[in-house]
Amino acid sequence: MDTKLTLSFNQDVVARAKKYAAENNISLSRLIEHLLTQVTAKEYKSLEDFPISDWVSMVAEGEVEYKKTPKPNRKNSKNEFFSSKK
Repeated sequence: MDTKLTLSFNQDVVARAKKYAAENNISLSRLIEHLLTQVTAKEYKSLEDFPISDWVSMVAEGEVEYKKTPKPNRKNSKNEFFSSKK
């Protein structure tokens, strides 16, 4: 279940993050969620211990794959519903 969260970031960081997310076909929310999952997955004593460069390398080299599902539109949903009733 998703929960809304309000965060504040430097405008330049947000612009670069949005560009990065778009280029990698992932939402900014999922990118931040993935990073927070990685940070909290282990008992890192500080952020310097967190291997962010490894994760960035995996994304850049294509080892990590994100699947983006298209948002269904109303017409397709309606057609799918009625075709399932036949």
